Amino acid sequence: MVPLNACGGADFGIPRGKIQHVVVVVQENRTPDNLFHDPVLIRRGADIASSGFNSAGARVPLEPMPLGTIYNPSHSHSAFVAMYNDGQMNGADRVAVGCNTPGCRLSRSSPQFSYVQASDVGPYFQMAEQYTFGDRMFQTNQGPSFPAHQFLISGTSAPSADSHFFAAENPNTVFLGGCTQPATSTVALIGPDGKESSSMFPCFEHATLTDELDALNISWRYYAPNASYIWTAPNAIRHMCQPQTENGELVCTGSDWKNVIIPSKQFLTDIAGNQLAGVTWITPAGQYSDHPNSVSANGGPSWVASIVNAIGNSPFWSSTAIIITWDDWGGWYDHVPPPKVINDGRSWGSGYVYGFRVPLIVISPYARPAYISHVNHDFGSILNFIEEVFRLHSLGYADAHADNLSDCFDFAQAPLQFKTIDAPLKADYFINDTSTPQDPDTD
Repeated sequence: MVPLNACGGADFGIPRGKIQHVVVVVQENRTPDNLFHDPVLIRRGADIASSGFNSAGARVPLEPMPLGTIYNPSHSHSAFVAMYNDGQMNGADRVAVGCNTPGCRLSRSSPQFSYVQASDVGPYFQMAEQYTFGDRMFQTNQGPSFPAHQFLISGTSAPSADSHFFAAENPNTVFLGGCTQPATSTVALIGPDGKESSSMFPCFEHATLTDELDALNISWRYYAPNASYIWTAPNAIRHMCQPQTENGELVCTGSDWKNVIIPSKQFLTDIAGNQLAGVTWITPAGQYSDHPNSVSANGGPSWVASIVNAIGNSPFWSSTAIIITWDDWGGWYDHVPPPKVINDGRSWGSGYVYGFRVPLIVISPYARPAYISHVNHDFGSILNFIEEVFRLHSLGYADAHADNLSDCFDFAQAPLQFKTIDAPLKADYFINDTSTPQDPDTD
């Protein structure tokens, strides 16, 4: 058993001062089977499938596809239920597939069974091969982006601390969500019975990890493309947003809101100016996410590489842990059935299972090099790790039931020297980009 520290978190022996900064980089809508068809990782033992089964029991080979594909599979909770199919993982062909380009038609019968061609994701392969790649990272929720980002900042998407329900979908305002939305905005809630039987305005009130950081005067920042996108998790927490009407517009005005930095590319400028908070979350503009039909096939991998390179080539490298993950599975096939969640039933029903796998890369001078983690992780693992690094109290949500990424690190090893990640687009491209950040999601 892993011993507990005084704050209630699992203690795996991080020497004080070794990690002073944790950067959580969140990308969009991919599974390991879809995004990391990397022969090097597979040869090392990463659990990546080259085929799957459909609902008729037929084997379906995964076929290569551009990262910026026009196909957009559903990743709603109902899509999860269809693909999961009571743990058989053979319902991907029953997941609806949209097409983001007007007038386009599906040219493949089952585009859900795809993997991204290697030429589009070289930077990701470099990072995963050099550092730690996790092939058992599960999203904690079973649906799309809005609830996923709530879990990533607080370990729950419950409306309140004592609720037995939690947000299951994106709000009906599509890619907008939070306390500054019109009064007609609602988000579906899922109950302990696994049914979406109610809904509410998407503005919640419960503790978040930022509250624990504030209590100990540990700096944090949340970089987002827009103040009210579904990726901007602080907007949906009432005490962080504190919505007020200014100049006829409802906006966030809370004291915490000064730590929400818009647009996301400001992170690259801040690093260049030797600014890095203790804990940082970074979400991309839509055109630099890995969401299907992204504007640039190189956008997402180059965006993440620019963040990693900025940190790696700065004085912060020696004391930083970078955790890269994807907010949901995006409707793409994955062959690994998620395990059941063992918890107190406050936020999940007793029969609840994690969502599907999403990729995980852990980068740090103390990350295990060329290592494949087969340990079950989820979004709560990231929070648990941060709690351990900064000796915070547990929030008591997903963080209390998840591991703490301990197998991904070796604090006794000689610190790894950073090697710049090669990418088609460099940091200057993003810093000088004057285009409007695009919507992160449309379903």
